[in-house]
Amino acid sequence: MNALIAFSRQVDRATAALGRWAAWLIVAAVLISTINAVIRKIFDASSNTWLELQWVLFGAVFLLCASWTLQANEHIRIDIVNSTLSKTTRNVIELVGHVFFLLPMVGIFLYTGIPFLLRSWRINEQSFSAGGLPQYPAKALIVLGFAVLLVQAISELIKRVAVMRGLIEDAHAAGGHHASAEAEAERLLALAEAEKAAAKH
Repeated sequence: MNALIAFSRQVDRATAALGRWAAWLIVAAVLISTINAVIRKIFDASSNTWLELQWVLFGAVFLLCASWTLQANEHIRIDIVNSTLSKTTRNVIELVGHVFFLLPMVGIFLYTGIPFLLRSWRINEQSFSAGGLPQYPAKALIVLGFAVLLVQAISELIKRVAVMRGLIEDAHAAGGHHASAEAEAERLLALAEAEKAAAKH
């Protein structure tokens, strides 16, 4: 189990590094979108190449940061329900969710996505729009994104089993989405109380 935990830590570091790098692509997408808009307004010209590139960059951020989101415990869950459950129940839900939902879903995307990519690459598939981009790089991002998510899902499964066996601490037991949401709710409540008190005076 120690070897698996060490593997999981290596995966987590790699996923976080990839996510931080990929997140900067949104800046490139925003810049390209802005320049496109300015050129279209001022010079009445546009380019399908740059338009499609901003879509590809946005897709790359979504796909390549998904595993980082999972690793950082920032994926969507119903915190108001999750917080009422016992630690054991939450661990079981996480375990079942990863084994029966996340892993099969990622497997299906890879099983269907790899032939999807290979067909596009073989025929050198191009955009339907004049001057558009080749299609296979964007389809490669789908396969890459879900491949990284698969490895991260395995890492999360290893950590969850290790937590349940008492081998490691749950890094997100007191943090993550719930803690930040709870802190924000407390801040807003305190602010509302202060405004209410000020209004009375």
